[in-house]
Amino acid sequence: MKKNKKTRIHWIIGCLILGVIATGVYFVGIKKESKEIQKESKNTQKETQEEKQQSHDFQFVLSDYMEQPNTSYDAYMEPVKVKGIYVNGWKAGERKYMSQLIQLINETELNAMVIDVKGDDGHITYQTEAPLAQAIGATTNYIRDIHGVLDELKENNIFPIARIVVFKDPYLPEKRPDLALKNPDGTIFREKGGKGAAWVNPYQKEVWDYVIEIAKDAARVGFKEIQFDYIRFATAKGIDKVDYGPLAAEKGKTQIINEFTQYAMEQLKPLGIFVSADVFGTIITSKIDADIVGQDYAEMSRHLDYICPMVYPSHYNIGSFGIRDRHPDWYPYQVLHQSMLASKQKLEEIPEGESKAIVRPWLQAFTASYLRAPNYQVYSGKQIRDQIQGVYDAGLEEWILWNAGGNYSKDGLLPE
Repeated sequence: MKKNKKTRIHWIIGCLILGVIATGVYFVGIKKESKEIQKESKNTQKETQEEKQQSHDFQFVLSDYMEQPNTSYDAYMEPVKVKGIYVNGWKAGERKYMSQLIQLINETELNAMVIDVKGDDGHITYQTEAPLAQAIGATTNYIRDIHGVLDELKENNIFPIARIVVFKDPYLPEKRPDLALKNPDGTIFREKGGKGAAWVNPYQKEVWDYVIEIAKDAARVGFKEIQFDYIRFATAKGIDKVDYGPLAAEKGKTQIINEFTQYAMEQLKPLGIFVSADVFGTIITSKIDADIVGQDYAEMSRHLDYICPMVYPSHYNIGSFGIRDRHPDWYPYQVLHQSMLASKQKLEEIPEGESKAIVRPWLQAFTASYLRAPNYQVYSGKQIRDQIQGVYDAGLEEWILWNAGGNYSKDGLLPE
């Protein structure tokens, strides 16, 4: 009995030992498998992190070499062969009047409006965001809804041009006398013997930046071209005594106007707009006139998209273009034809292949009764058409009509 009992005990002990061994082997296998899984997981995580880093590195390198600017589709513009009219700031804010003008344009060959943004009085015709203009109170509500006006022009395929008067500015000198033209005694120079308008000093860089701020804001609200007027020196009596400051001893009038023109183009072209300037018509053929106002026709043309000579027949003297029997006001075709041929010849001074502005003359759409009889005639449809034909016969395709009061009709214009 004892022997059987002993044998049974040995059998139980053997089973327990085998059980312990089997359990140990099982857990060792589990632990090993767990380690393998963890190892695989770590490797997978490592690969994922490496892939992410590679992706990040690739994106960094790509952005480093291929910087993408904000896209402005307004920059992709097609030039327009402008046949336009001038509209002053007050009239541009009158809805009924603008509707009539839009109808006139839709029914005729006209396709553009030149609208005052900064007028002859120095005021901005709408609530510009230009900082200095806001600070000195130069903004007005002549045009209460500038966006609405420009939207309506766009809907009717009318090309909007912003007219900005540059160095003639009666308002800025009152608020910033340091930017004004000065008499030798330090007082502000004014036209008409001290009773007229003040001008700002073209030698002052801050004046340049003030004008450019206004131009940039005009581009922001939707104008497709900036047209600078009075981009010249004053010619009033007593101007020869004006103190322009120390820089005037180093640079002449022509150099300053050329530098401003170039600066304006550099500042505005990145905005995707066209840049133009109005100039005296007489500077094309008269170096004396060109030197007095500081406008070099050929040199300015090198830094503009368009140059707009004011070749009104009433502005020429007897003897101009060989006209000797009467005042040139009586010869609208001859004045425009001959002046534009002279323009073509003048621009031939610019070497072939270099930048050259398109010529777009201002035409007379007003009666110059101030010349007094018999030196003037009434300008209506025939006189306007004669000027247009003179432009075409000289090989040009663009023109703008000037009437300070904005009074236009279909007379002299071709139907659409």
